[in-house]
Amino acid sequence: MNLIEAIVLGIAQGITEWIPISSEGITVLLGVKFFDGITVTELIRLSLYLHLGTFLAATIYFKKDVVNLAKQLFRYPKADVQTKATLNFYIVATLISGALGIAILKLIEILEGNLDLPSKVVVIALGVLLLVTGSVQLKKKIEGQRTPGQANLTDSILTGVAQGLSVLPGFSRSGMTVATLLLRGFDDMQSLKMSFILSLPAVLAGNIFLNAVNFVFTAELFVALALSFLVGIASIHFFLSFAKRVKFGYFVIFFGTLVLASAFI
Repeated sequence: MNLIEAIVLGIAQGITEWIPISSEGITVLLGVKFFDGITVTELIRLSLYLHLGTFLAATIYFKKDVVNLAKQLFRYPKADVQTKATLNFYIVATLISGALGIAILKLIEILEGNLDLPSKVVVIALGVLLLVTGSVQLKKKIEGQRTPGQANLTDSILTGVAQGLSVLPGFSRSGMTVATLLLRGFDDMQSLKMSFILSLPAVLAGNIFLNAVNFVFTAELFVALALSFLVGIASIHFFLSFAKRVKFGYFVIFFGTLVLASAFI
């Protein structure tokens, strides 16, 4: 990866992490179309590495919430009912998404090892998956004012499954988890905040699992990471501010259509 590619990928990660467009799918799409000699599995690992930049951005942006959750975790036995419900939601959803995500990544490795997928097939698959994500976003949401303290086991399981499935290129983690939470009756801002905080342990664990061994750190990767952090911290406030007023589902479907069209150009 050269410097220009690092800059493009870093900026793309910083922007797309906060909207219902798969940042992982964008990385894989760019890699398949423009990079030579990189497998889909390697591109997924690169995308996960770039998530560390937006991981830091989200940690800083939501530092009060993160610190409070950490404190409450150590006081769990003495916590009130709502605090325990909040902690249970994050713990159970994280465990489920982690187990499902690892299983899917292993399946991808097996299929990639036995099938020689041409780039056109991969791009078509990405386009279809983006269309699915956009369709989920456009489904009529259930209006509600539920808070994390009212989360139950069903909320945890469904959200965990949604996040686990998002390891597939083309599925937006934020799009899938936010849509799930909205359909479960949580309001817009609570859904966004819960989704972003839920991403933190997943990104950290994913990098330990996939990138802790045999990952070569280069100057270009540092540039990409730094840009994903800087752009992420600058854009997160913008996207959160406009999240309630902009229906991103239409844009995701439009983008998926462009991806499908690009496979035949």
